[in-house]
Amino acid sequence: MNNPIWIMTSALPKCSLNEVIEVTEEINAQGMELCVFRRDGTRNDHVATHLDYETFGVEDAQRLIELCNGKGLQFSVGAYENLIGGDLQERVNNQNHILKLIRIAHLLGGNENDVTVGTFVGYNHELGVQDRGFEKNLEEYAKVFTPIVKYAEDMGVALTYENCPMEGLRPATAPTTYNNLPGTLAARKLMYTLIPSSAHGESYDPSHDVWQNINPVDVINASDLSRIRRVHVKGTRNLNNAGRVHWGALYPMQSVNAELAAKAGVPIPAHEWDRHNYEPMLPGFGGCDSMDWYAFLKNLMQKGFDAPFVIENEADNSSHTGNHCATVQGFQAAVLCLAPIVWPLGAETGYKFDQSQSAPLKIINTTDVPVVSMDDLV
Repeated sequence: MNNPIWIMTSALPKCSLNEVIEVTEEINAQGMELCVFRRDGTRNDHVATHLDYETFGVEDAQRLIELCNGKGLQFSVGAYENLIGGDLQERVNNQNHILKLIRIAHLLGGNENDVTVGTFVGYNHELGVQDRGFEKNLEEYAKVFTPIVKYAEDMGVALTYENCPMEGLRPATAPTTYNNLPGTLAARKLMYTLIPSSAHGESYDPSHDVWQNINPVDVINASDLSRIRRVHVKGTRNLNNAGRVHWGALYPMQSVNAELAAKAGVPIPAHEWDRHNYEPMLPGFGGCDSMDWYAFLKNLMQKGFDAPFVIENEADNSSHTGNHCATVQGFQAAVLCLAPIVWPLGAETGYKFDQSQSAPLKIINTTDVPVVSMDDLV
């Protein structure tokens, strides 16, 4: 019982890397998933760029390792975009960006330092609306990701897919909200069967199953634990509101003419993320959510999961306020909520991570490798 607790840095988009590290130390966390989104990307929510991916080289990697070793911190990198659908040029740009992050992770030690690359897969709705559309998305995934996963494997790096269906990735007028292929356990199992390599796995986020009324403990019990490289910590409070009464829990709220909806007394989405009748929260901050964190975390650790729990702060009362202090408070509360479950109890320290069990990061690579693109791989 000594799992590290990290933070995901997307909640701190205005902070420099040094300021992110200061927050991590302030809240007594042990590491960071450093978000490295494209600066020219199309996403405008929950994005941050905390490494210079255009110029990152061997010396930058060595400096980052030495900086974090001096503070007892570890890290991974990630960027979450649509890599198999949407605008063709954008998806190619996203694919090439993930290749840059794989290179960066390699320079930072990759698997030797447990530096993974977090990502989405995305979804191709042009294929999705066709007969057997889901299966065609699986085929597109295999086509796009087979060379990406092979490159990661050759670089000694692992990809981790987050299971968020990304209901807000398209406008509120879109008829469906399944916008990221690994949003279900079935999809992830099929993906691993299509590409059996150990160089990809997942950053499992239980909140995305909770708002679908699925018990995350059951998902873990039905999963291959070796594929779960990270667990994102984000709470969800399911809302028993007018939206659920009118539209049900199986389908998203649909957007119709606002005047017609008002006349009929029917609720419609206020924005693209307001479609499934839940409120994003953090465990232990501002009330209870709809998940049994104790049962979930205990189940994981009893099965031998010893990797980081990464706090992903998208809470309405924390990062969504736009207030830096409230964002930090949300992180602090989540750390304290998890601490009695995942850290040992010390007579003089209370619940505290045992740093002596954490090996320092190693400088593995002293020779640079070139940036590659998808054209170089296929």
